[in-house]
Amino acid sequence: MVAESSSTSAAAPSPIKTVVVLVQENRSFDHMLGWLKNINPEINGATGSESNPISTSDSNSTLVFYGDEAAYVDLDPGHSIQDIYEQVFGAPWTEASLSDDHKVPPKMNGFAQNAERLQKGMAQTVMNGFKPDAVPVYKELAENFAICDRWFASVPASTQPNRLYVHSATSHGATSNNRQLLIEGYPQKTLFESLEEAGFTFGIYYQYPPATLFYR
Repeated sequence: MVAESSSTSAAAPSPIKTVVVLVQENRSFDHMLGWLKNINPEINGATGSESNPISTSDSNSTLVFYGDEAAYVDLDPGHSIQDIYEQVFGAPWTEASLSDDHKVPPKMNGFAQNAERLQKGMAQTVMNGFKPDAVPVYKELAENFAICDRWFASVPASTQPNRLYVHSATSHGATSNNRQLLIEGYPQKTLFESLEEAGFTFGIYYQYPPATLFYR
């Protein structure tokens, strides 16, 4: 999406004329840019010492260490709220997970376990990131502009709830790609309406049907 100031804008003058937001899909910082730490040690990225056990309940479990052999097209790891719970907390999701009394520390040690449960051998896929030279555009941008090395999803869940947050700062309670609700449309106000009210123009460019269609 692109937003630009207009001559009718009531906002105070700003040297920033255009803001571009590029929305992509299901990638973590470590996966895309973690190995930039080799170029700039100040980046909170990957060192190769990071690991996950195949089984979090087995103290003798094989460890899978983080590597730099990510592929451009690979298996699709789980990214439902249930899968992400296991990845972050190292234990499978249960109904008890919703209880306020169910307190499990977020050890970030369940990625390999969850991947292996979904498909044998997938642990190696999820425990890899890109070498900087494998993503040259990102490398060039990171070397010449500011980057944020603390990425957090708005919702630890699947695609559409997070895209709803991008466009309206809320998922209206959604934690999954609920087809029926997407078809009916969500009721909340979008940032595009706020931009228009403030006198700014904007454009939406897309490859597939955009999430901006999922509003009433």
